[in-house]
Amino acid sequence: MSKPDLLVKKAPSQARAVETYERILAACVELLAEVGIERLSTNLICQRVGISPPALYQYFPNKYAILHELGTRLMQGQNELLLPWSVPATFELSEDAFAASVCDLFMQTLELTKLMPGGVWVTRALRAVPSLQDVRNGSHDQVTELLWQPFMVAHPKADPAQAKLTIRLSIDAMYAAQELLFDDNSLDPLAVARTMSEMVSAQFMRLRRPCC
Repeated sequence: MSKPDLLVKKAPSQARAVETYERILAACVELLAEVGIERLSTNLICQRVGISPPALYQYFPNKYAILHELGTRLMQGQNELLLPWSVPATFELSEDAFAASVCDLFMQTLELTKLMPGGVWVTRALRAVPSLQDVRNGSHDQVTELLWQPFMVAHPKADPAQAKLTIRLSIDAMYAAQELLFDDNSLDPLAVARTMSEMVSAQFMRLRRPCC
């Protein structure tokens, strides 16, 4: 099957158009939680917003393009938390201090995702819809590069390829732990965060050891 068109047709410029654009996104979030991904449709979104399908199609070609926009916003919001953290000094911390900083970052990301409109449901959509997985994978690639560069500045003798692989796997593991918390309310978020952070920290400490 060919992938659906995920590009926004036209970015709104006028205030009224921006309001309609944002209402479409908000309605998608509401309906996603109410009916799920499969039953979500542009017709339902139009009914919720109170606009005609042609009005929606000015901006989005299909429901997946709307979800793509929501997913991109979510990933950008999460990644912004990393900007002050991703500096060489972070990667020079002791194992315990580094684990604590990763744990804090995990909890901040978890809270931000819960607070963002439809954050949990959009996270699920990015996992469940094959055509949307590039949003998550592309974001993780960007974050890998963002973290890899300051790590190599702090530890220039580390194996660059192994460092990049470890960072990418750590990002995916932490994201999977976040998804697990959304799927299983019986788990203690702080316990999950601490366990994952200790595992990630141990791997980073291995990277820092000189190769034999």
